[in-house]
Amino acid sequence: MTELPLWAAVPVALLLVLAGIVTLVGSLGLLRLRNFRQRMHAPTMGMTMGAFCVVLATTAVASLLQNRPIVHEWLIGLFLFITAPVTAILLMQSALRRQRARQDDQEKAE
Repeated sequence: MTELPLWAAVPVALLLVLAGIVTLVGSLGLLRLRNFRQRMHAPTMGMTMGAFCVVLATTAVASLLQNRPIVHEWLIGLFLFITAPVTAILLMQSALRRQRARQDDQEKAE
């Protein structure tokens, strides 16, 4: 089988469109939100949910085309699901430390 049947192509296409929309909304949130802490949420959530949809779509396509379950894409997804929130947490902690250092410097100057 070299072509994807229509009954499978439609949900896969919808998953990919949904992934694009979620990622776009996350990117717009990065532009629209006011401070750093708020900006960190939108792209992290958008990337995680968008990646989930893409991984689900690629798993479905690969499994249908090879007539057997293909799940190694989930290793990539797992890596993304773990690293995106951890990166966001580390960036948030860095921003908090920087903010506290500025406040301490301002208090010392007064």
